[in-house]
Parts: sequence; structure tokens; C-alpha cells
Amino acid sequence: MLEDLIGWISAAILVMTISRQVYSQWKSRSIAGVSKWLFIGQLTASAGFTLYSYLVDNWVFVFANFFIFLTAVAGQFVYMRNKRLANGNSASAPMPAGKRA
Repeated sequence: MLEDLIGWISAAILVMTISRQVYSQWKSRSIAGVSKWLFIGQLTASAGFTLYSYLVDNWVFVFANFFIFLTAVAGQFVYMRNKRLANGNSASAPMPAGKRA
């Protein structure tokens, strides 16, 4: 029982930590220091770990990995939005005085 409690608490902390990071990226609208490959790798690994955890009947890790998978999906969408905003802002930014295209 204590082992399960430790597992559930740890899983909740991990999910909250990763969710907070995705939220921070969404709020800041920045892609600084973030690679699209981070979320692609996280998606792939989390899907595999979720399936593995289900197959070995470990519900703590099924829960944790499934929600980490969902945060990776959200993170990928946030990354794509932030990249689109960054590209749009740079394309529509006015030229500095004295500079010509």
C-alpha cells in the first residue's frame, strides 16, 4: 500500500511539473530553448511506456505516462502556435529606419 501511495504521489508531481512547463510556454508565447523534437520524442516514449505499463498491469504508470502523453500533445500544439506567432511577428515587423529590403 505504501508503495502505491509513493507511486501515485510521484506520478502526480511529475504530471503537474510537466503541465506547468507547457502552460508557461503557452503563456509566454516563446519557443526559446524548445525543440519540436522534444515533444515528438515525449509523445513516442509516453505512448510506448503507457502500453508497456498496461501490459505489466502497473496502473500508476499507466496513469502517469498517459497524462505525460497528453501534455506532450498540448506541448506540440503550443510549440506550433508559438512558432507560427514568432514567424508572423518577424515577417510583419517594420524595417528599421535607414534599412531597405
